Amino acid sequence: MTGHPDRPLLRRLYGDAFALAYLGICAALTVWAFAASAGENEDASLAGVIPVLATAPVSIAALALPGGPPAFVLAVAAGALVNAALIAWCSRRLRGGKR
Repeated sequence: MTGHPDRPLLRRLYGDAFALAYLGICAALTVWAFAASAGENEDASLAGVIPVLATAPVSIAALALPGGPPAFVLAVAAGALVNAALIAWCSRRLRGGKR
């Protein structure tokens, strides 16, 4: 394995500012979707589409799991974590592998 052996895996995957900002945005969108769907707005049923699209393609595949709201949160979280790891990797590569 190449890289820095002293850096923990989670820090390498999610320690980038862009990845952390993306995770924060995904969390905020998920909270907003639950808050909007609790209201009496007739468009509330579509509020869950926004976090799913923000965390696609993994979240779309994970939505095949049965279970209602817990499956929705799991799908969005899985998609966000995979995408954040990719964002951190791209950010490192664009900076030439340096901090």
